Order: sequence, then structure tokens, then C-alpha cells
Amino acid sequence: MGMSRSENSGEQHAPQSVPLVRPYLLADQPLGAHWFSDNTCTFLVWAPHAKNVEVHTISPRERMIPMQPLERGYFSGFADDIAPGVLYRYRLDGQKERPDPASRCQPQGVHGPSQIVDPGFNWADDSWRGMPLETYIFYELHVGTFTSEGTFDAIIPRIAELKNLGVTALEIMPVAQFPGARNWGYDGVYAYAVQDSYGGPAGLKRLVDACHHQNMAVVLDVVYNHFGPEGNYAPEFGPYLTDACKTFWGNAINFDGPMSDEIRRFFIGNALHWITDFHIDALRVDAVHAIVDPSARPFPQELAAAVHARAERLERQIHVIAESDRNDHRIVASSGENGWGYDSAWNDDFHHALHVLLTGETAGYYEDFHGVDDLARAFREGFIYSGQYSHHRQRRHGNSSWKVPAQRFVVFSQSHDQIGNRVFGDRLSQIASFERLKLAAGTVLLSPYLPLLFMGEEYGEIAPFQYFVSHGDPALIEAVRKGRGEEFERFKWAGDVPDPASEETFRLSKLHWNLREQADHLLLRGLYQELLRLRREVPALAHLDKESLNVVSLADQNTLFITRWSGENRIAAAFHYGDGHRQLAMPVPAGRWQKKLDSADTRWGGQGSNAPGTLISSGEAQISLGAWAFVLYEETSEVENSAASVTWSAEASSRR
Repeated sequence: MGMSRSENSGEQHAPQSVPLVRPYLLADQPLGAHWFSDNTCTFLVWAPHAKNVEVHTISPRERMIPMQPLERGYFSGFADDIAPGVLYRYRLDGQKERPDPASRCQPQGVHGPSQIVDPGFNWADDSWRGMPLETYIFYELHVGTFTSEGTFDAIIPRIAELKNLGVTALEIMPVAQFPGARNWGYDGVYAYAVQDSYGGPAGLKRLVDACHHQNMAVVLDVVYNHFGPEGNYAPEFGPYLTDACKTFWGNAINFDGPMSDEIRRFFIGNALHWITDFHIDALRVDAVHAIVDPSARPFPQELAAAVHARAERLERQIHVIAESDRNDHRIVASSGENGWGYDSAWNDDFHHALHVLLTGETAGYYEDFHGVDDLARAFREGFIYSGQYSHHRQRRHGNSSWKVPAQRFVVFSQSHDQIGNRVFGDRLSQIASFERLKLAAGTVLLSPYLPLLFMGEEYGEIAPFQYFVSHGDPALIEAVRKGRGEEFERFKWAGDVPDPASEETFRLSKLHWNLREQADHLLLRGLYQELLRLRREVPALAHLDKESLNVVSLADQNTLFITRWSGENRIAAAFHYGDGHRQLAMPVPAGRWQKKLDSADTRWGGQGSNAPGTLISSGEAQISLGAWAFVLYEETSEVENSAASVTWSAEASSRR
């Protein structure tokens, strides 16, 4: 279903040529090829490196469409009698021909021609207005490995199951067109084009619409810190890159040099493209720390403001989430507080502290994390490193997040980075016991932060998530192989690095969905489902607030206690990150407490609970915790007798 011209601009017919206009008049004209239902199409490209630009349509019929020069290096063109599916390239100065930097579809890959697409779609989500961020339960997935088919459409039958689990937001790793058919997505070179091997733009729209039908939000991972190394022709059109500074991936994107206003417009337009044309509910902006922009208004700040402004115009709740390793609270502070205005940010510190406790690994960046006290600080504040010296970085790191609201942090025990950037891509299920997997789930889901699950985590998926590419340049493939090997040296992991260019590496990373109904996998999934139910239904757990939280750590016992409350509702939880049983004095506020969940219970595949079913406390209670276990209590009534003691069940007492 195409867009009529009256719906887009209020005009019935497009002009045959566009006169020279002031730049602000171009603000709402989309970059790239924009097709209308009357079989006309406008083209807009920024090409300051060229003196003359033409549109060369290749299929189904060949013709040359002249483009008119505008200010600041833009060129605009118009064509009639043109249908969706037409392939085209831009011809620069009558010589080289290149795909459209703002292409909406690349059906023949990153080196092939661009394709005109019908932007219309029969949306069924008119009543959908998004969700409050505090209700998000993120489920991160990679389209290519989530199902055997590796497409958007193949995800749709799984939505109901994820909803039943308790997931409220599907987070999709990048889908911008990348080389070949196998990639994590961070090598994208056409920011506006949806990966053709996943199902293209129509496939993504079908997935989003289906999610909204199930009252599930959709988060899209976007990459604005670099272009991929293969198929990036944008620098031939204009100064998209700068050699003034380097990133991990090469020359930085030119966000603050000459002509950078138009590059900002390109990427901000891309963000608005996703939330407007594809109805995406939130953007996860990859590695904002790698966006180099020392200007008075940094690009990430301008991006967040533009998205929020569009959200207000669309009357939808749309969120912007940052990934950053700077531990800088200004990313999630408002512009009035000299911040960037992001709604939330990934908190790697929480993951690192938990991972060290669960696995004992201390190589690489894990060397900065030392035990349960670190995790307690993550619970209380968010960041662990808030200005103190980091041995791994060999400098001071971070600033205080003490006043940052809890919903401004996303926490996890696993993610694509923390699994895929291990030498074998091994998950926690491959390096930690079943009891530790349950403890990881409890730690994340009982925290006051926004939780993220990585696909398959909920049932203990055993397939690795390895790094894979399908570049066409042999020299580039060899460089990727070498780079991966060098990256792992600091972790001192033994063994040969799986070949990222091998199709087998990709195939081994696909999920084994049949596992979720088997033995401990089924029990683990049930535990996740129960934790998510409690988080949703128990007011103290649903209320994300660090000020309604008390944390006590016993480092010598590897134990963490938390108390959370909302109004008159209170919960208390104890987490034991170690072997053997522990008799512990649990700091429980005065009251009567009922056990809600114990990971050691036989229901969850444990050896049996030693924790009492009921606690009557005057401020402290003796409990017994098993190895690598956690227990959750909810207060049922106040007890005024300060001399009251713990009431043990006969079964629990017999196991002491």
C-alpha cells in the first residue's frame, strides 16, 4: 500500500524539478528514493563531492533521471511512471555509479543496486501507544540465529511464548544491511536498508505489527559510531568520515567537522525513520562512547532530543537507551542537568561483578571486580566504578550514579557482547552449574533495575553465540581472524579461535528450541517465568526505586541481603554466592514474612529448601542457605513483639 502525495505533502503532483531552496525547506523531505502510490518517486541525495548526479534505473527498464543541485551539496530528482522494485544507482559526474547511501533495500547485497520500495503497510496497531519504560523486560535476540530459518517471519510464532514467559520488549540486534548473510549486524553500511536475508523492510514491519498485537514493545539496536568495513560507498558522496580521530573500527564518523550538519541529519533522520515508518518503540544506541563529537551539543544529545520530539508528535511512548563503557551519569541526565537525555543505559558493571562471583574469572576487564561487596554497590548505586582507580584501565574511571533513578539502568547476566566476545562464545550454561544459573536469574530479576535476557538464557541454551561474518573480501576476512585472536590475548583463554568466516561457526550458534521442554531446561524456564510473575505482581518488586531499597553484604560469607518496599508492601531476599550451606543472620525488618521462592526447592531442581516457610522477625532472623542459592520473602503482617523469634517449619528444622 503506497503513500498518496496528498498524505505526504498536501500536493497532488510532484514538480518535474526542484528549485534551489534554503536548507531548512529540505528538513522534512526524506533522503533516498521515496515512492508514492501514483507511481511517482522523489530522490534526494547528499553528494557534495560531486558536481553532477543522475539516477540510473537498471531494471526493469533502463533510463537516466537528471537531478537538480540544491544548497549544501544536495541533489534532488523526480520520476514518474515508476513502480516499486525498480533497481537504481546514482551516477556521479557521469562516471562511477554507486548504491544510494540512504537505500531502503539492497536485494543484491551491499555492492548491488538499490531498490525502490513501497513504504506503505497495512498496520493493525492504531491503538498502540507504547509502554512505560519501567515495565520493560528486554529479550535480546539475533534474527539469524534465533530460529532455524533466520528471518523476521520465523520469529512471529515465538512471540506468544515469550509473552507467556513474561517478556514485554523484544530487542533486536542491528538489521541495517551488512555484507553477506551472516553477521552480528554491527558491520552495517546502509543505515536505512533492512537486511534482505532477514526478510527486508516488509518482514520487519510484519514482526513489529505482530509484537504490538501481543502488547509487546520492539527495541532496535542501531549503530551510529562507525560504518562496516565492506560496501561503504558513502565517503565517495561526501565527508562522512574524518581522519582527525580514530575509533576501534577505523576513522570516526564526521559529527563535528566541516559539513557535519548534513551527516547529523543523515543519522538523526535514520532514527526517526525507524520509529516513524517501522513503529519501533525504543532505540538501543550502540557504543555511544565511540561517537567522537566534542562540540557544544554532542550528536548523541541531539539524537535523543530529536527522538523524544518525534515521540511527542506521534503521541507515543518512545525511549532511547545508550550503550556506553564510560560510567558517565550525564548520559541519562536531562539536558537541564547538562546531560544527554537518554532514558536508560546498559550497566556493564553489574554484569561484571555478578560474572566474577558466578565463575571466578578475573582476566581482562574482570580483574577490576572482587566480590559480593561490588555487587552490593551495583545494587545500591548502579555504577561500581564512580571515579576510583581501575587497574584494567590504568586510570580513574566513571562518576557517581548515586542519584540516577533505577529505571535508568539495564542489567543482565548475559548479553550478545558478554557471550560472543569470549573465545568460544560459551554461555553461562557451559561454564556455570545449574544452581548458579538459577542464582544469576534471581540476582538480575529481583534487582530494582530493568532486566535484559539474552535469547535462550531462560532455559539454559547450550549453543554458543560466536562471532561470525560473511565478508566477500579475502583480505578483510583474514584481518578479522587476526583481530579476534589479538583481542583474546588479554583474557589468556586457551584454544584456537573459531573461524568467524566459517558457515559452521554461524550454524553452531543457532538456538536448540527443543531443549526448553527437557529436564533442567524446563525447570529453569519455569523459574524465570515465576520470577517475572513475582516481579510483575508484587508491588515492592514492580516499583523500581533505589531509595526504597536496603542492601547488606557479608563478604566473608559471600552473601547479599536486600530489602525492597513500596507503600506497605515489603520483600526481603538473600543470595549466597558460594559452596556449602550457610547459617546466616538475615537483617529482616520487624514483621511476619512468608517465603515466596527458594531456588533450592525441589520444584526448581534443587536439593530441597532449608529456609523456613515463615519468618517472624524483630529485625534479624536466622536462616540457612544452600550452595549457590537465593530465597525471597514477602511481608504478610507487622509483629509488635520485639522479642519474637524465627518460627521454623518441622521440615526445615529436620534438615539443619
